[in-house]
Amino acid sequence: VQLQASGGGLVQAGGSLRLSCVASGFTFDDYAIGWFRQAPGKEREGVSCISGRDGSTHYVESVKGRFAISSDNAKNTVYLQMNNLKPEDTAVYYCVALLKCSYSRGSYPPSFGSWGRGTLVTVSS
Repeated sequence: VQLQASGGGLVQAGGSLRLSCVASGFTFDDYAIGWFRQAPGKEREGVSCISGRDGSTHYVESVKGRFAISSDNAKNTVYLQMNNLKPEDTAVYYCVALLKCSYSRGSYPPSFGSWGRGTLVTVSS
């Protein structure tokens, strides 16, 4: 199971970026994909997830209303549209396979497969 994130870059505050995640080695229809991020000196945190089964989604509070997750199941690809970016969104973003898209006690379910190298998003003020 491998997922590769791409689409990061440098953007000014208030700008937008769209990240892509291409999955291989498993059928997205049966599972979910989550986006996580890790800022310098901080712990990795979950951002959003989407179910391959029914398209249900979840967003953490800090990105609600600004980020939108979507998928193209035929291409085993998930997207994260990030709007109104803030300097605190600066981080390396990773996508990872999840058993399901759910959120409990402040975390997403355990992941499986590799995390990949991630893609760096830098938001300047």
